[in-house]
Amino acid sequence: MRILLTAVSGALLALGCASSADAAVRVGTLRCIGAPRVGAIVASVQQARCVFTGVSGRHERYVAQFGRIGADIGVTNRSELVWNVYAPTPLRRRALVGNYVGASADAAIGVGGGANLLVGGNNATISLQPVSVKAETGLAVGAGLGQLQLR
Repeated sequence: MRILLTAVSGALLALGCASSADAAVRVGTLRCIGAPRVGAIVASVQQARCVFTGVSGRHERYVAQFGRIGADIGVTNRSELVWNVYAPTPLRRRALVGNYVGASADAAIGVGGGANLLVGGNNATISLQPVSVKAETGLAVGAGLGQLQLR
């Protein structure tokens, strides 16, 4: 499992996903609990409920839809994704609402994991970076372009 997570994280970093949030500071953590999903070979969609916890302790709830375009085969049960959130300035309320894109990869045989490095939100100034270590159970493998919509 650790080898898988290390390999996935290294692959995502190797993709060189840089953003205008490069000089940003950590403003909090976004934790999402995803519903079961079925991969459809070239794409998948998963609904989730998320909570942003700012470094000040403030909490905000979001509804999310996570999608992937690329290889995505299998079935997973509930999953949990966690990202550190970086922004160039402190965030106003509901600032995470928006669309995010980036690299995404995961695998599960019984128990599995993955990572997603996403950029977007407020004029593409917010970066969601792994900690997004994804924990899931099922039988699945996937990699490709990840998209997250927060509402």
